[in-house]
Amino acid sequence: MKSMMKHTKGQVFDQLSKMVMSVGSVAIILVVVFLIMAQGQDQIVTVQGITDETNVSQLTDAYNATSTLTDAVADIPDWMPIVIITMIGGILIGLVSIFRRR
Repeated sequence: MKSMMKHTKGQVFDQLSKMVMSVGSVAIILVVVFLIMAQGQDQIVTVQGITDETNVSQLTDAYNATSTLTDAVADIPDWMPIVIITMIGGILIGLVSIFRRR
């Protein structure tokens, strides 16, 4: 019985490490995507000779598309703390259930 409990605790900590790695990976991917999109907008401005980004008549479809995409995914980092708190809550519930059986 005791070896089974240790195995269960190990599983919880193994799941914790997997969750931390996945959240870290998602955060790194988001940073890279945002940097690429920002560079894409700068490149569009340079290549197409847009002199005034506030002048709507000069903006092209490519610039508008990257701007819309950037605005759409800008909300994703706001959700990361909620995801992390939810995962921590799940881990705590798992630990409490393990120690409760004890």
